[in-house]
Amino acid sequence: MPGAGVAAPTAGRPSSGAARQSSLREHNLAVISQAIFASPEPVSRAQLAAQTGMTRSTVSRLTEELIAARIVAEHHPTGGRPGRPAVPLTPARGSFAGLGLQVNVDYMAGRVMDLTGAILAEEYVEGDFESSDAAAVLARAADLARRLLERAGATGARVAQACLGLPGLVDAASGRLLLAPNLGWHEVRPAELMGADALPAGTALVVDNDANLAAYGLANTAPGRSAPSSTFIYVGGDIGVGAAIVAEGTVVLGKHGWAGEIGHMAIEPAGPQCHCGARGCLERYAGKHAVLEAAGLPLETSTAALAEAAASGYGAARAAVERAAWALGIALAGVVNLVDVDEVVLGAGYIPLVDLLRPGIEEQLRVRTLASPWMRVLLRGAPADPAPAATGGAMRALRTVIQQPAAWTGTFA
Repeated sequence: MPGAGVAAPTAGRPSSGAARQSSLREHNLAVISQAIFASPEPVSRAQLAAQTGMTRSTVSRLTEELIAARIVAEHHPTGGRPGRPAVPLTPARGSFAGLGLQVNVDYMAGRVMDLTGAILAEEYVEGDFESSDAAAVLARAADLARRLLERAGATGARVAQACLGLPGLVDAASGRLLLAPNLGWHEVRPAELMGADALPAGTALVVDNDANLAAYGLANTAPGRSAPSSTFIYVGGDIGVGAAIVAEGTVVLGKHGWAGEIGHMAIEPAGPQCHCGARGCLERYAGKHAVLEAAGLPLETSTAALAEAAASGYGAARAAVERAAWALGIALAGVVNLVDVDEVVLGAGYIPLVDLLRPGIEEQLRVRTLASPWMRVLLRGAPADPAPAATGGAMRALRTVIQQPAAWTGTFA
């Protein structure tokens, strides 16, 4: 695959003193790398020295390593002050890349992103993967990955890692998908089913819940750079309903990595049967198919068309959306009471419906959140993105380069 390989780091057997020195270098290299990526503006060596407390000579030596590794780029000096002009440093363009993949009930998608956040390749494929054969679907996902990496490889970029987002419970340690009710998948090993040749040799495939990856993408404005709003609940509405809690820029995974399954919170214990086997789950009121069924609309209707029907006065559509808002509000009030978060972001299929859902959700938050007299929960829509987990996955795949740059310094040697 042209330009899509990675080089594995090499290591010898240093003495304990040399090992400590090497460890200190790796730590400092990571500190400088993360500081450059976190800055919204180009940063100089002098600024890095002041920010990190390292000496100017140490910062200069480390930045030269990062530049040589094509993790960081330097630009023309800028004047404006007496003395030596500052040389701006930024993330490097077109060198390393992250691949984000997403498989949902009615589509699969992929994006390749470089260290600046630029999209090098992307593709969105519609499909019907409800109650599907995991091996067949993941074989298609592998084909998608190969196509994207070939396009990205033509630019000279090297893929560092791939992240696959799936709508279900994922065992992060083993990479197994334990359960995805809407796909009809149980105990699936995506890396094995995609095949050894789906990614370049030595490239890791990280598997995670799609809502976690979508939330990660919202918590960062670019690879390694946190968004201003760093604590929120993300709720994505596709066929199912997934959520993630972000606290100070970090996605809260829980002990097993299974936090955020808001779609299976009980709204009415004796309510309609859910794919998971329980009754009255949020998905049966606020999932896309449930809302379309209640509205009397075909299941292939887009949420944008549903929003238009509800806004134009089609009674069944408006009632279905109001019912979804009621259920979402009940579920979200429970989450807010439990984790004390004052911002909710609605994403994926909910984006066209935000204004219609807002009154019902806010009413339930007002009456059911204990702290509501002293705290108003901000409700907003996520930026439009047809495959948010692919975006977040590509961004997260680059985290290894930004946080562990010493392991990647020989890639372009």
